[in-house]
Amino acid sequence: MTSENIDGRLAQGWGGEAPNGIHVNVLLARRGSPTAASITTAFTSPAPGFTPILASLGPDQKSYVTLNPPTVILNKSKPDTDFQETLIFGAAQVGIAQGVLDAVADSLLAPDQETIVLVSLWIDPKADDETEARKNSRIATGRAVREAILGRSEGERQELVKQRDLITHPFYSGQ
Repeated sequence: MTSENIDGRLAQGWGGEAPNGIHVNVLLARRGSPTAASITTAFTSPAPGFTPILASLGPDQKSYVTLNPPTVILNKSKPDTDFQETLIFGAAQVGIAQGVLDAVADSLLAPDQETIVLVSLWIDPKADDETEARKNSRIATGRAVREAILGRSEGERQELVKQRDLITHPFYSGQ
């Protein structure tokens, strides 16, 4: 698969262990597509506590460069503390950029302006280690991008279907 064929591909990824584990959802797009337009809309539609970030890298603000492919990060939950905000804008942004660049290094994504990555980010409110949050953001993003591009194996997909009556979720407590 080449990055030309990725428009609209979605996946999720998890990295690490609670409370510093990170969950992301990834949406990939090609410039000029309806998917890219939806990402642009999300990027230009901030709400209180939900500020879209264009992943930018550098040792200080005047040295920032835009990650290529451009990567828009949206947090899934409003930060309640300054530290949570720092994790989003700092550790998670760095880890997400590293995960995207890992996909570039593996020739899964092109480092161009034609590909756009949207990462929806969840950080546990109890997270307390920015280095672990960075590492786990990288792992989660790398897993999600890889799955979005390469998909899951036929065996994995069939196993999910076979186990459908046993599906559960940590936020579901019913029977």
